[in-house]
Amino acid sequence: METWKKNLWILWFGSFIVSSSFSMVIPFLPLFLLQIGVKDHIELWSGILFSSAFLAGAVSSPFWGAIGDKYGRKPMIIRAGIALCVIYLLTAFVTNPYQLLVLRLLQGLLSGFIPGAIALVGTNTPEKKVGYALSMISTATATGSIMGPMLGGVLSKIFDNRIAFGSAGVLCFIATILIIFWVKEESFVPSKDSSSIIHTIGIAVQNKPFIVIVVLTLCTQFSVMTIEPVLPLYIVELGIPTKDASLAAGIVFSLVGVASIMFAPRWGKLADRVGFHKILLIGLLAGGIGTLLQIPFHNIWWFSIIRFAYGIFFCAVFPALNGLVVRTTESEFRGRAFSLNQTANQLGGMLGPLVGGAISGVFSIHAVFWATGLLLLATMSLAYWSQRHANRAAAAKRSA
Repeated sequence: METWKKNLWILWFGSFIVSSSFSMVIPFLPLFLLQIGVKDHIELWSGILFSSAFLAGAVSSPFWGAIGDKYGRKPMIIRAGIALCVIYLLTAFVTNPYQLLVLRLLQGLLSGFIPGAIALVGTNTPEKKVGYALSMISTATATGSIMGPMLGGVLSKIFDNRIAFGSAGVLCFIATILIIFWVKEESFVPSKDSSSIIHTIGIAVQNKPFIVIVVLTLCTQFSVMTIEPVLPLYIVELGIPTKDASLAAGIVFSLVGVASIMFAPRWGKLADRVGFHKILLIGLLAGGIGTLLQIPFHNIWWFSIIRFAYGIFFCAVFPALNGLVVRTTESEFRGRAFSLNQTANQLGGMLGPLVGGAISGVFSIHAVFWATGLLLLATMSLAYWSQRHANRAAAAKRSA
């Protein structure tokens, strides 16, 4: 088997495990807060805990990207896997929200397993296979997002959320062992550039197409994450008893992942033929409409069906964005490019929950759905406008 294929499958399995461990516990943070005795401002605490790790990750990601370009992406993946293992195990023993907040900050500062896997795949895969490879990594995270909430919901119901956190730590350890022994990073040429974040940003700013992709990633992640922290609470509003909310929320979270497993590879192959930008526009348009269509349904079954339909199209978005990062950057800068794109992702993940929690607290959870849908449609408009502007500039340059 070719090395890039072997790496892809091992990183697929590792990303699946890490995604499973993440989704075993993170969607249930609002319910875990209730378990450790938090009674007031649940929505606000949920938003803060969701956002804290993303804030820390946004700060640290460019640094780890530059270190990865200098010493290799594989060591960065291993480092992140060990950090996640320790943090999840410690989280199983927290007794108040402040301890949980500290661990979430450390998780953001030290993690980066899946972004590292994406960067390694993006730099060790033949150009004509990049769309397929990145979509496969997307199915790994999607599969994990299915298995994780279901496993986490079952463990929470049979035992409690602490067992789920401990289990997540063990899974991350297993994923790290796989990477250590079986992933090979070929043809790695250490970067001679400065690892300074300012230097990295200076290079990136000169690449306007790449900067557009970074902005689109920020807007997309911000849009999606406005709704994530309040979704478990919305499940309760739909009539599910609180004692069954973890399991029900886990199943609903899993539906988008099921759709991703089924359709993301198809989108990836199509992107290799027609281009990542067209696939991005389709995913954002359908994602925005699909989010707005979830508003009228107050029955858990219809709500779940719409969530699944939404997932069929939205699963194309992030692989398309990652593909555009590859298409707009040179290979020797690609590790830092993915780290900057990850910073945008983290910033969106930080701001989205805060805004979503605030909108839910001031207005209602339905208002969050409205905000998310409209933001995704606005992001699609930005993507369309930027590509049209780039095409006009290219045509003018050719005719000059």
